[in-house]
Formats: sequence, C-alpha cells, structure tokens
Amino acid sequence: MLYHAYQAQSDALAAMRLMARAFRGFFQEPWPFIADHPFVRGASAAMELVSHAGIAHERPEFGIASARVAGEEVPVSEDIAAVHPFCRLLHFRKGGMRAEPTVLLVAPLSGHFSTLLRDTVATLLCDHDVYLTDWVNARNVPLASGGFDLDDFVEVLIRFIRVIGPRIHVVAVCQPAVPVLAAISLLAASHDPCEPASATLMGGPIDTRVNPTEVNRFAVAHSLDWFEKSVIATVPARYRGAFRRVYPGFLQLAGFVGMNLDRHVRAHWSMFRHLVNGDEESAGAIRAFYEEYTTVMDLPAEYYLETIERVFQRHDLPLGRFRVRGILVEPAAIERSALLTIEGERDDISGPGQTFAAHALCRALSDAKKAHHLAPAVGHFGVFHGRRWRGDIYPRLKAFIRAHDSPTSIA
Repeated sequence: MLYHAYQAQSDALAAMRLMARAFRGFFQEPWPFIADHPFVRGASAAMELVSHAGIAHERPEFGIASARVAGEEVPVSEDIAAVHPFCRLLHFRKGGMRAEPTVLLVAPLSGHFSTLLRDTVATLLCDHDVYLTDWVNARNVPLASGGFDLDDFVEVLIRFIRVIGPRIHVVAVCQPAVPVLAAISLLAASHDPCEPASATLMGGPIDTRVNPTEVNRFAVAHSLDWFEKSVIATVPARYRGAFRRVYPGFLQLAGFVGMNLDRHVRAHWSMFRHLVNGDEESAGAIRAFYEEYTTVMDLPAEYYLETIERVFQRHDLPLGRFRVRGILVEPAAIERSALLTIEGERDDISGPGQTFAAHALCRALSDAKKAHHLAPAVGHFGVFHGRRWRGDIYPRLKAFIRAHDSPTSIA
C-alpha cells in the first residue's frame, strides 16, 4: 500500500504543478505597468517553485556532446558497450584516436540515476576514455528478468571489467566501494588478466564501524525485519516491473532531505529571492541541482536489504567474511591493482576513515601502490561534484591513474 499511496499523492500533485506552470506563464507576460511590480515578481517566483515541486522517476539525459581535450573541443557520443537487465555499460566515445587511460566509473545504486555523476564524467573525459555503469530503475524491470542482489552487483562489475579489457582503472563513487573492492579481490585471487591497474574508492562504506554517521547509526538501530516491513514496497501494476519488490527512491530522497532539512529550505528560499530579483543565472543553478536531486529510481529489494545487512549491520568485508556465491572475498589477494581512497572531511554519509579502512584490508599492496586523500571542508556530494572536485580532488586522481597506467591507443 505504501507505493500506491505515494502514487495517488503524486498524481494529485501533478495537476497542481500544471496549474502553477500556467499561472507562472501568465505572470511572466509583459503586462504594461505591472510586470515589474514586486507582487507580480513574487507571485511568479512562487509559481516557479510550485511548478518544480515533486519527484521525477525517468532518467535524465547526460547531455555531454563534447569534451575539451588538450585545448580542443572533441565530439562525444554515448555508446552501449554491454547490457544487463538492471544495468547498461555506457561508453562515452570521443572522436579521434589518442593514447589515454581507460576508466570504468561505477555509479552508486542508491536511489539516484547515474546522471548524478554528470560532472564527474565530464571532468574525467578531458583526460580519459570513460565507461560508466548506468543503472536501470527497478520499477521498469519485468519480474521475468529475475532478481538482483549484492552478489549480482559484484558479478556485473566483473563482467563489465572483462568487456572493457585489461589495464583499466576503476573509480567507485560512494556505495559501490564495497562491491568494487570485492570484484577486484576475486579477479586478483583467480589471477585474471583483466584485474584493473588501479582502484579508486571515493566516500564509500568499507567499514562503517569507523566514525559512524547518522546513516550508519540508523542502519544498526533497526532490525532487518523492520526494514523489510517498513520500507519495502511492491511496484504498482501500471509499470513494467509490476509486482516487483523494491526500496522506493522517494523514501531514499525523503531520508536524505530530512537529514539536512534546514539546508534544503534555505536553498529554496535563496532560489525564490533570486527569481524575485531577476537573477536567473543563480536561480537556474539551484533549479538544475534540484531537478537532478529529486529525480529518483527504485532499488531491487533483495539488493537493498543485503546491503543493509552485510555492509552496515554485519560488516562482512572488514571482518573477513564477505562471500560472493559462497566464495570468500580476500582483499589481501590484491597485489597488482593500486589503491587510492578519497574522503571528504565533512562527509555525513560515509564518515572519514570508513573508506581509508580499505588500506588495511589490502595488506599485500606495497606502500608505493597506495595513496589516500582527505579533502578538507568537503561534504559527501563535493567529493565527486563541483568546484572542489574539479580543482582539488580530480588532479590528484588524474596523477594517480597516470602513475599506475600502461597507455594504450583508444579509438
């Protein structure tokens, strides 16, 4: 009933948003003498906020048509390199041929589409051949496609790494740090030639016992049975994934907003004032962020519940008991893949130290193959997006990849 109640509310609000959009158009007409009246500007700004209120569930476009490479703009196209019912492997193919490292960017499967990493992709494209995991909204995956759990996540990563080929560099943003480290550990243990040249883990929950955040405390304060009964819902019949059990994206968004409600209220108040003052550029930046932030996707229930249990409650990976299809995952098997961990000093999702914990697990790696960066005054989102990502964090990532790369020609 949870999903159906949300859907009914969403349908009702859709009519209100349409009406607000119509009134906004009316107030924005160039009426003589009154168009610049404070009341009219305020009413128009209010209608703008109402018309954009609500949650979207369809994946936005990346919209990356070109990249600046060595001072030159080169065209970029999106190709699908491999397909899984729950994920596509995207290749952002650049025109021309050049020698540059290949990067597999692993997006989080945590309630937002992979387009949340648009800035990450655009920045990486300046110096790398970029692939990306593009997760599919679970409510659009038919039941006939089967389930998807944490072991499936690891297996999909291994498959995609093999599709791309040897000597690639894997970059995991947030949640996939655990399955990425597991996948590389399994490849290393089997002496697979496709073991990556390096792995970069950014703001991920390798060991959530370290410096626990509110998110971590919430996960351990409730039983798995509570999570299953309270936040797992069934997809309504109108969608392709009808009757699939999911963790709805709207619940994840509500949780994130609730953690920093005052910050989001201030942001919308700032947007209102910018609109009233005619500062469309500043208002547009806030609007663009929230259009992406409020576009959500549902997660497969089995994947979500296993992540809660195995990563946040039982701490299987740091305690040496994480298994994939019964095979023990041993990060100590990694000897070739260099390791870089990146954390934000103000990260309130994955606290500082949680990602760094990977270094102790990869004890066979030499110091020359390990590096860590704690970005001062940076929150969770800032680790992979925005000015600090582009100006401070990315140059360190780029240098690390270059130091551990064997260049190949990329077409």
